[in-house]
Amino acid sequence: MSIIGLGNALVDVLLQLNSDKSLTDIGIVKGAMDMIDENQMVVIQRTLAHLERTQSPGGSVCNSMRALANLGNHSGFLGKIGRDAVGDYYEKALLEVGVTPYFVKTDGISGCCTVMISPDGERTMATFLGPAPTLKPDDITEETLAQYNCIYIEGYMIVNEPLVRSTMEKARRLGVKVALDLSNFNIVNAFKDVLDDLITNYVNILLSNEGEAKAFTGLEAREANLELAKRVDISIVTLGKEGALVSARGETVHVDAYGGKPLDTTGAGDNFAAGFLYGQSIGATLQQSARIGSLLAGHVVAVIGPQIPAGEWEQIKLKVKEILV
Repeated sequence: MSIIGLGNALVDVLLQLNSDKSLTDIGIVKGAMDMIDENQMVVIQRTLAHLERTQSPGGSVCNSMRALANLGNHSGFLGKIGRDAVGDYYEKALLEVGVTPYFVKTDGISGCCTVMISPDGERTMATFLGPAPTLKPDDITEETLAQYNCIYIEGYMIVNEPLVRSTMEKARRLGVKVALDLSNFNIVNAFKDVLDDLITNYVNILLSNEGEAKAFTGLEAREANLELAKRVDISIVTLGKEGALVSARGETVHVDAYGGKPLDTTGAGDNFAAGFLYGQSIGATLQQSARIGSLLAGHVVAVIGPQIPAGEWEQIKLKVKEILV
């Protein structure tokens, strides 16, 4: 099963905070995911310019596609970027790991997500979307989708409902499976009715964390997962340090979290999704797929940033083979 992702094309600028006082100084609540404009982005980065930083291609689904490519999956990514150095960097980074980019390019600057990492590992994000969310339904063609067996869509894209609905309709006509990540409980609260309709009518695989699942169903994780599984073929609810639940066809499995205390939780859900989808792409069981997801999540929380270092993938692939035995 080859997989293509649809998401916001954003470059992540990762800042390691010395204390949470920095968040107070710029007026952002710890753990929040705030949407900002270009001017706010510049102010934040100038205020925190003294901090250690790294840069990487980001956006939730892009992180998943990069991980899938590193596992050997044929993966692609749909998005929109500016004709600037940031956009060029983003496209090159995808090509280097084997993800096929399908970018719409426009004048102006590309999107950026400033990720501020507290000493306890919790992340706070300030996101300037740039042109990323302005894709149009016609930008995604059936010719492109037909090259893949599954499309993975991030919930943040639901702010562009015509795009998401059109893409899901095209996928259904083509027999392409639809996987959706709920992305953020604020997204669920703001677009619950739309999500309810889309999930019921188009989604095959639904991924969420326990906060998002509760926002959608009003239920705690286990009950929420069972309720969501009534609407889709497979429901996954991640539980942080408690692992994850997966339900499908009347079967529910639980997997433990992999690894120790996290250094940075950025990208944990993205890499879990990649591992799970990879398992499904090669015909693994629900348990095996979820264990691969947990494995990837455990590796990424041990480093700063949303990507697993290149040097770890050979070891990871050996561990995946052990899981599949």
